[in-house]
Amino acid sequence: MGDPAVMVGVDIGTTSTKAVAYDTGGRQLATHSVGYPLEEPHPGYAEQDPARIFDAVVGSIRAVVEELRRPIAGLSFSTAMHSLIGLDAAGTPLTPSVTWADSRASAQAERLRAVPSGLAIHRRTGTPVHPMAPLPKLVWFAEQQPKLHERVAHWVSIKDYVLLRLAEALVTDHSVASATGLMDIHRLVWDAEALRIAGITEEQLPQLVPTTHVLPGLTAAAARATGLPADTPIVVGAGDGPLANLGLGAVHPGEVACSIGTSGAMRVMVERPGVDPLGGVFCYALTEHRWVVGGAINNGGIVLQWANEALAPELGEHAEEELLDLAAQAPVGSGGLIMLPYLLSERAPHWSALPRGAYVGLTHGHGRAHLVRAALEGVCQQLALVLASVRAAGNEVREIRASGGFARSPLWRQILADALGMPVRFPAGHEGSSFGAALLGMQALGLIESIEVAADLVRIEETVRPNPASAATYAALLPLFSELYDALVPTFASLRRLAPSLPPEPPPTAPPQ
Repeated sequence: MGDPAVMVGVDIGTTSTKAVAYDTGGRQLATHSVGYPLEEPHPGYAEQDPARIFDAVVGSIRAVVEELRRPIAGLSFSTAMHSLIGLDAAGTPLTPSVTWADSRASAQAERLRAVPSGLAIHRRTGTPVHPMAPLPKLVWFAEQQPKLHERVAHWVSIKDYVLLRLAEALVTDHSVASATGLMDIHRLVWDAEALRIAGITEEQLPQLVPTTHVLPGLTAAAARATGLPADTPIVVGAGDGPLANLGLGAVHPGEVACSIGTSGAMRVMVERPGVDPLGGVFCYALTEHRWVVGGAINNGGIVLQWANEALAPELGEHAEEELLDLAAQAPVGSGGLIMLPYLLSERAPHWSALPRGAYVGLTHGHGRAHLVRAALEGVCQQLALVLASVRAAGNEVREIRASGGFARSPLWRQILADALGMPVRFPAGHEGSSFGAALLGMQALGLIESIEVAADLVRIEETVRPNPASAATYAALLPLFSELYDALVPTFASLRRLAPSLPPEPPPTAPPQ
């Protein structure tokens, strides 16, 4: 029979690109990653060098090819979403890659959100009007750098740029496009009103293609650089968020993928696109019949890092275990202390750059243990609000699968299950988005019947069930947690005016959105 076919999933992340080879049984055969920096030349900026990322893609692929020393059926791509690059007519970048973490377009996003057409665009495109998204970024370029804006021949994402250099194809997949705020997710075409607001034309954007679209091969230069045959098929792939669901095996409607790394996210697989009436969730494509609805939060593990630095600096920079032991000493609900964990502003479900962090209910009886536990509870309560928005969009939630650095902590696992009021299943380690990309590529090339095999390939390592009493406490606190955001919006706005320097968006090690 011979060895199973091998697909290489290439995940273009915000801190590194990782190439991982899998066979059709889901076994990981080889992996290599190449890192690169995130440049922050001004407050709120978060940029990268597109050429350096391309070199990292080529280098990671080549290392895997050299390690495997066996035929590779194809390449398939995952990418961090919401990036934006301006190219000239020859395909040379005129701008850096402006990442999802870039918040310079906050004023433009807030202005667009304040008019009725802002919510209408969100409902049509699936992308919240938020500075993370390319639509407000394009408005920023038009207003702040108009001469540069006029010179740009094509606006692309980082994956589009990589594919252009690998295969000389100017295309973008429906998944990445669904995270731009520029594509009508119901008709799978560029949205005319969004383009008008952005000040660009359809001709300045790549050709829209399905995520399973196959490019016939590499350029001669790319073939030499990667060590692959020139006729190696390239599956264009999708965004890292939808592919993370696939990589966790959450491929059926009602199956939720939750991740907490530096930031966090919650996404449920659905069969038809759509957002809730209030615009609390995003909707991004995976395939023609699979979409993810959910929300990303800016503040996950970064809140624990802050607690370490601000509340227990004597423990050192890497005393996570001791800090979690400290939090475990406080009662469920932290003795009536609530933390709004908006240290790095926030995204879902409010999608505003205004909020800041706050402790509410602080008394003389609270100590460090309460403060740290309230921080962890605040992160999980924010995810509970996202889950409520997912349900408000008309989606059934039957199962939750979780991943990310937080999963190393039994305490944090339990708080999450209690705050969500549902069992949370933890899969054994998979590379998430790269595995999802490989599975999507296998389906595109006919190596597997369907991406639904992911449900059978991903093994559940542990299921954490909510404690009924704890879950009741968090359910009672959730309305108060939610109301505090609305109550403090005027205060947030006043603080913005008094201290206009924007906090940066999350560090770039956030999980898929």
